[in-house]
Amino acid sequence: MARRKKEECKSIPGWLVSFSDLMSLLLTFFILLYAMSTVDVTKAMKFLSYFQGENPKFAPDRTSIMPPIVPFSTDVVLKIKKRIKRLIPISSYQIVATKEYALIRLFDDLFFEEGSYDLTPKAKEALKEIATTLKEIQENLKKEKVTIKIAGHTAKESLKQKAQIKDVWELSIKRATKVAEYLIAQGVDPSLLSVSGYGDTRPLYKWKHPMLQRRNSRVEIYIMVEAQRPDQERKSQ
Repeated sequence: MARRKKEECKSIPGWLVSFSDLMSLLLTFFILLYAMSTVDVTKAMKFLSYFQGENPKFAPDRTSIMPPIVPFSTDVVLKIKKRIKRLIPISSYQIVATKEYALIRLFDDLFFEEGSYDLTPKAKEALKEIATTLKEIQENLKKEKVTIKIAGHTAKESLKQKAQIKDVWELSIKRATKVAEYLIAQGVDPSLLSVSGYGDTRPLYKWKHPMLQRRNSRVEIYIMVEAQRPDQERKSQ
């Protein structure tokens, strides 16, 4: 009787090999992410010492980690948002940070009495907090040129027939001027401020929806900082 041939081990499916390779790669990927996100300086220096020998030629006196660099405009808007978010609803303002400036956009629904340029009590509370931040900027950035531009914008729908207001142009400039005067009263340097009014020529929204049209009426505060060149700094001294 013939001897039965010993059965060989069954081969694993081909897809399982690819799957295990994929899992290994994913694990390696996440380990690399973790390693790059958290750096232990002491362990890193110890690791480098293995390649330098017992008497390394280069040994730094001290090791430090630099804090992340926060752009000026981002820092400003974060400070202002922290100050005013507890005072007024988020729908009544917008805050924007760009490379050139920080922008605070204040909508008329909350900041001005209907059809006039009189500030509401809520507006004064918010502007008082904004003024505090602006004074910190002018104090901390003495070597830089700080410019604060206040621009008024008014939609036709917000204009009421009152004797003291002729048109949207006058209303926009008076609202911007009112904001500037209040900031100056709170201690902001008037030499940093400039005021302009654009009437209804620069709307945010062009759709005819009443709610969006109301938001076209606003006052915008632009905060710009220009670092002085060395030759300018010498002239100022």
